[in-house]
Amino acid sequence: MSSTSILVIGSSNTDMVIKADTFPGPGETILGGQFFMFPGGKGANQAVAASRLGGDVTFIAKIGNDIFGKQALQQFKKEGIRTDFIVADAEHPSGVALITVDANGENTIVVAQGANGALTAEDVNKASSEFSRVAILLMQLEIPIDTVTHAARLAKQAGKKVILNPAPAAVLPEALFKDLHIITPNRSETETLTGVVIKDAASIETAAKRLKAKGVEHVIITLGSEGAYLYNDQGGRHIDTPTVKAVDTTAAGDVFNGALAVALAEQMTLDEAVAFANRAAAISVTKMGAQASAPYRKELMSIL
Repeated sequence: MSSTSILVIGSSNTDMVIKADTFPGPGETILGGQFFMFPGGKGANQAVAASRLGGDVTFIAKIGNDIFGKQALQQFKKEGIRTDFIVADAEHPSGVALITVDANGENTIVVAQGANGALTAEDVNKASSEFSRVAILLMQLEIPIDTVTHAARLAKQAGKKVILNPAPAAVLPEALFKDLHIITPNRSETETLTGVVIKDAASIETAAKRLKAKGVEHVIITLGSEGAYLYNDQGGRHIDTPTVKAVDTTAAGDVFNGALAVALAEQMTLDEAVAFANRAAAISVTKMGAQASAPYRKELMSIL
């Protein structure tokens, strides 16, 4: 397996997770079960997933100058991720996510951005040498949108492929779409971006066409246990995912995106890359945690 070069720009959080039978309603207190604390953040999750699957990963992020930030930095180095451009911010704490996981493995998440919200275009510029070295730029939306837009423009100008996972859901600047090689929203994110309510195959296709019309080369709508829908100039097609027993869906989308970046950097076809990413995401939901659930390359063989 050849080494691949991937630049991930995004967030780093510490996830605090409680398992419970159901989610509490407004004003309701319930007794949960086990408590876990895991390294997380969409950017960090995707960087770890890509590295474990064989990618040569550089991560650009901002962490707090605190115990959570120091632990995160140690973990990135342990995972073999290049950390030259991870900045410790003296003014902001590290990001934190509070996560509840129900009996079906579904989750609700509230994030305090902390230092992630202070990652600037200037921080990206300090890593400009990476844009000529890497094959893929992978980003999400737990950092300022101006930083995302700036980095996408730099990568497009350098002739690199930009993958944007538009999570958490947000309305994006129209100019950003034309700099994207791939966009990977889930159902709710697709609805936010297009105004189309996702309820069946026809609505998925309609939403994908709207995104494609904005200037994105390839649209991949992730559908959880139903796989993914890929739409581009060759039309649309549904790509299945393996059936597994879900324990925790936290970071399944992040694993999908990290795996997708590795597959494309290895020059798999797009259909092959989506199938590869589906397998990685399927394995991740059988484990607890965010980065902890990211599979290694050898694990993908067990789910073929």
